[in-house]
Amino acid sequence: MDKIRGILIGRMQPVHYGHIQVINKILEEVDEIVIGIGSAQLSHELKDPFTAGERIVMMNQALAESNIDPKRYYIIPMEDINFNAIWPSHVKMMTPPFSIVYSGNPLVKQLFSEEGFEVRQPPLYDRLNLSGTEVRRRMLEDENWQELVPKATVDLICEIKGIERLKNLSVKEVSDI
Repeated sequence: MDKIRGILIGRMQPVHYGHIQVINKILEEVDEIVIGIGSAQLSHELKDPFTAGERIVMMNQALAESNIDPKRYYIIPMEDINFNAIWPSHVKMMTPPFSIVYSGNPLVKQLFSEEGFEVRQPPLYDRLNLSGTEVRRRMLEDENWQELVPKATVDLICEIKGIERLKNLSVKEVSDI
């Protein structure tokens, strides 16, 4: 019997409990999941502070921490290409074959639907708190961001001095003001 494989693409800036909950839920519907680390070329920006490699480590370790069988997922960095019409082909070229696309993004849904893929809306958990935007905001404001992310994310951010990086990135250059 063929395996049913789904794909979820997200920036994961950083990996938080919402991502893990969504992945767990998707794994109830498919045999394997391809986790695309989106905008892989971006890092060291306020909205995208972490490198693709850092996000892959966070995701790998967070999934291990959640006891998700490593035989059931593939983590693949996905660079943006700014040609929407050919993006699904680019994704297909970079990943194992998949038949179901999980996305809440209207553009992604449109592009993959046009290519004949089944597109499903992933469940969203506590989206108010469980978002990368909120995690990064709390980091900058010295609020409790750790409660929103797996220990693996906390460990890696500490290891790379991620808070310091984010705070340095948030300081506007005199020339920008």
